[in-house]
Amino acid sequence: MTKQVDMQDSKVIAILLAGGSGSRFGADRPKQFLEVNGCTVLEHSIKAFNRSSLVDEIVIVTRQDFILEVTSIASAYPKVKHVCTGGKERYHSTLSALEVCYSGDNILLIHDAVRPLVSENIIKRCVEALNEYDAVGVAVPSTDTIVRVDANECIVESLPRVALRNMQTPQGFRQRVLRKAFDIGLQDPCFAPTDDCGVVRTYLPHVPIRIVEGEVTNIKITYPKDLEMIRGGR
Repeated sequence: MTKQVDMQDSKVIAILLAGGSGSRFGADRPKQFLEVNGCTVLEHSIKAFNRSSLVDEIVIVTRQDFILEVTSIASAYPKVKHVCTGGKERYHSTLSALEVCYSGDNILLIHDAVRPLVSENIIKRCVEALNEYDAVGVAVPSTDTIVRVDANECIVESLPRVALRNMQTPQGFRQRVLRKAFDIGLQDPCFAPTDDCGVVRTYLPHVPIRIVEGEVTNIKITYPKDLEMIRGGR
């Protein structure tokens, strides 16, 4: 059973993770810094959260060698309050953002900067769900049959598609909950999370993670062909 939370004193802080190397993409620059329709992929993501009436502040986490470039881009957007460096793994970027967020029970929306088509409706669904839940994920139903294979690449199990979802971002959290999950997780010598919902699910298993509806257009740029879809979506 979830409980209504008073959000009057909370800020909604969007955290854009822009520290990836984009090695699978094969470009000379990380994909978040490639230009699409007149500005970088990162800037499209900044715009999405900057124009949302629900978002109070934006934090951008990037690589050390792109700090000056990101700071220059961010200067045009008043909601961007911090630009900071991440680390080797994705979770290092989340930790870096947590360090600059004000103390309290803010709402954090952690988003891959290479998902530049995130919509106002997705942001709204996340914030509304965090009025009742401490953690939310954005997802769309799986449209493909998912199978589990063995070491020889032979199918050993077909998973029921009705219960499967393809995760997107943002992932949303009450700041106190995510901070607590990381505090516990960092004591684990095997700590190696791939996403922030996974940190909460593993180290605070009693906390339900509510799935809210994503959109098929909220794609993550992974390969060059994805840029063509982004160009068509803007």
